[in-house]
Amino acid sequence: MTEVLPKAEWTQRADLAALATALGAQNIRWVGGAVRDTLLGHPVKDIDAATPLRPEEVVEACKAAGIRTVPTGIDHGTITALLDGGPVEVTTLRHDVSTDGRRATVAFAQDWREDAARRDFTINALYVDPQTLEIFDYFGGLHDLDARRVRFIGDPHQRIREDHLRILRYYRFQARFGADLDEAAEEACAELAPTMKGLSRERVAMELMAILALPDPAPTIARMRARGVLPVILPEAGTSQIAALQRLIETEARFEAEGSALVRLAALIPAVEGVAESVAARLRLSRKDRDCLACLAGARDADGDAPKALAYSHGGTCAAGRLLLIGADPRPLGDWEIPDLPLKGGEIVQRGLSGADVSRMLRKVEARWIEEDFPGRERVLGLLEEELSDRTTS
Repeated sequence: MTEVLPKAEWTQRADLAALATALGAQNIRWVGGAVRDTLLGHPVKDIDAATPLRPEEVVEACKAAGIRTVPTGIDHGTITALLDGGPVEVTTLRHDVSTDGRRATVAFAQDWREDAARRDFTINALYVDPQTLEIFDYFGGLHDLDARRVRFIGDPHQRIREDHLRILRYYRFQARFGADLDEAAEEACAELAPTMKGLSRERVAMELMAILALPDPAPTIARMRARGVLPVILPEAGTSQIAALQRLIETEARFEAEGSALVRLAALIPAVEGVAESVAARLRLSRKDRDCLACLAGARDADGDAPKALAYSHGGTCAAGRLLLIGADPRPLGDWEIPDLPLKGGEIVQRGLSGADVSRMLRKVEARWIEEDFPGRERVLGLLEEELSDRTTS
């Protein structure tokens, strides 16, 4: 029985139809996430296509149809077609010539099944005819979708040896789409976990943060640790840190807070000085994320005593994260705009102070302003008068 993809908004886009016409309907099939997510009823973000045409043929065909292209991955056969509804990656059918666990040398192919065989999971190897919406399933992906099972194509060990990052991708996809665990996949990931040491730190960080950004990654993270996968990439995360992550996610739900991968990463790091900076450096996080992770690592129970003062000192993002990490409600910070001290140094100079005395006076007034919960300018001027008076009489 022929399986057909349900009609979705993206399958009826005129610009996608124009791309299919340009390449020839027999020369293009939608593939991957858009197909999988449509079958699951999930929103579709990116559209990918496969074709037996070589990259230069794709470029020429698109040019003749007035479709702009960019050679985003031409060495691996990928051309990006710039369409009105968003970019579409069009990749020539391929088969692997050699792999080393980090990168693959590929050769172009003509056989759709051969192209499917080099992909990672069965649910990602579903192809769709752009006109008839007929689904081509070479490795049981439809059955696995129905069973909510994430399964490697062929031998899981071989798939992982081709690209060691597939271990983390497995856990990410299993957390998103899986229900029943695939024991062969679980065993292969556990056995080959040490191979991830050879991966680039950026790739590891990207997948780890993607896992942590999922609605409830705690069970998956716990299983990764139990299977010996997490210790390879985040050895700092022990039993107490796994429990802290679970508490954080429960707190997020209680206060209807959006989950943050960075805050969740902070939950997995022991509250020991320097550890957050070490983890951030190892994962090659951006400078902004490094600073934020270090700030989050400073979470203390006392943070909940004065949330606004915390936000004033450390910024709203870090403050909200620290509150969640200690189980406190971040919502009081939701609509609060962090104010500027309504007092300038020049005003203090006009009152007769100079040099370092001006800075000291500003800090004193600011400290009392924060303590009194950020009153308006009139009260700040009153605080200045009080401090000046104390200085005169002391």
